[in-house]
Amino acid sequence: MESSDIISQNLGIEFKGPEITPIVKKADNTAGVSLDADFNYVRDNIKGLIDNGSSAVDEILKVAKAGDSPRAYEVLGQLLKTVSEMNKDLLDLYQKSKAIKKEEIKVNHTTNNSIYVGSTSELQDLINKDRSRNKALDSQKFLDDGI
Repeated sequence: MESSDIISQNLGIEFKGPEITPIVKKADNTAGVSLDADFNYVRDNIKGLIDNGSSAVDEILKVAKAGDSPRAYEVLGQLLKTVSEMNKDLLDLYQKSKAIKKEEIKVNHTTNNSIYVGSTSELQDLINKDRSRNKALDSQKFLDDGI
């Protein structure tokens, strides 16, 4: 027989413990899970743990106040520390997600404004080799040499 049953019998009341429902989701084993899905999964788990920890803090605080036990206050302090660390973990999760998404962004180096230093006839020679000024000069030289 549990101690809560003995206490309930002696006091003549029915014992009902705190209703803490786990919010931790089961992992999806599907291949190709995206970063966003993983982020949401971890975020939901951490938030669920924080919620459960907060309700546990409330219950342990009641126990500590009722019993004036140093051990109950020690447990309360440890639980508060754990819940605050989970809050920090949640913030770290956001920062890490931002860093990963930043790495995924591909930088495309496109030059929109270019400056050409030279004459327009040299530029036309570079752009269109068939209409090049040099080609015209070479063909004229061939004609001059052939005659």
